[in-house]
Amino acid sequence: MRVLAFLLALLAAWGQPSASAAATSRLPRIQHVFIIILENKGFDETFGPGSSAVYLSQTLTQQGQLLRQYYATGHVSLDNYVSLVSGQAPNPDTQADCQIYTDFVGAPGLDADGQAVGQGCVYSSFVPTIADQLAAAHRTWKGYMQDMGNSPTAPATCRHPALNSQDDTQSARDGDQYAARHNPFVYFHSIIDSPSCDRNVVPLTELPTDLERVSTTPNYVFITPNLCEDGHDAPCVDGRPGGLASADLFLQEWVPQIVGSRAFRHRGLLIVTFDEGEVSGSGFDSSACCNEASGPNTGAPGVTGPGGGRVGAVLVSRFIRPGSVNDTPYNHYALLRSIEDLFHLGHVGYAAQDGLAPFGNDVFNCYPRGLCR
Repeated sequence: MRVLAFLLALLAAWGQPSASAAATSRLPRIQHVFIIILENKGFDETFGPGSSAVYLSQTLTQQGQLLRQYYATGHVSLDNYVSLVSGQAPNPDTQADCQIYTDFVGAPGLDADGQAVGQGCVYSSFVPTIADQLAAAHRTWKGYMQDMGNSPTAPATCRHPALNSQDDTQSARDGDQYAARHNPFVYFHSIIDSPSCDRNVVPLTELPTDLERVSTTPNYVFITPNLCEDGHDAPCVDGRPGGLASADLFLQEWVPQIVGSRAFRHRGLLIVTFDEGEVSGSGFDSSACCNEASGPNTGAPGVTGPGGGRVGAVLVSRFIRPGSVNDTPYNHYALLRSIEDLFHLGHVGYAAQDGLAPFGNDVFNCYPRGLCR
């Protein structure tokens, strides 16, 4: 019955067309999307004058486009990752980072907006994700998680807490700074109940080998650094500075490998953004854009406001003019919708929201007029 319910939900999602044929025909034929998610920094700190992320704020922005009005969808952390891959809005447990790894409990199906109604952490198998959509369309995907394979007692792939147990990855450990809450794929039964989870949710150390050939590079690549190198911790448990300084070093190591790969050069798109803005202090930001809906399970996705704050994003592709700047408002749901459109998929969750604008020729401003490089 669970399999049947999931298939029906997925068919329903596919029944919501991604865009008109004319609209999708105007998009470049992107074949490989790479997403890197960093942690807890607002736009001004990252991209403003004096940013300690020099590689991100200066080098990468000159290679691609800076989205100055890109917003996260909630606080504290996990709810943003869930939104990025499923379009599901926050609920009180995901807003609290699911300290206890519990099943989502609620209505036995999705509401009219594609939302699961209830509360909890691990969504039922009838809640579709971009991973499920890609697999159904015979495209490939992988989540690459730094430090996932570093624990001597935990699985090296598809790593997550046991159901109804304490999440012991909430704090970094020396030599193992993996955080399950920054790995959205392990919060969906459609993924963790499948044998393919061990093939698709893997340590970051597997990425260089996969990048060696176009045929082994997934169509959809989701990269999560560890708690030090995503900028979350500062200082880090191993003595490194953390924050933007360590996040910038991570990008300097991994971005050249990605953009230098044949898969990226062959119709690739790189997206670097943050899960959410600041969650404490004077920089706390719970602003939103794009008429973000609060969802059925919480009145305030940003705890004290409608969203997760303005974080910005950088996009790099042969179809994007280097050094360009874009002030069109986008958020995590819009990013999900844009990726679905690039792969000619339906829309899931709030990616299907009426009036939500996906990336168009404002982003892909070197297409179809020819390459800018």
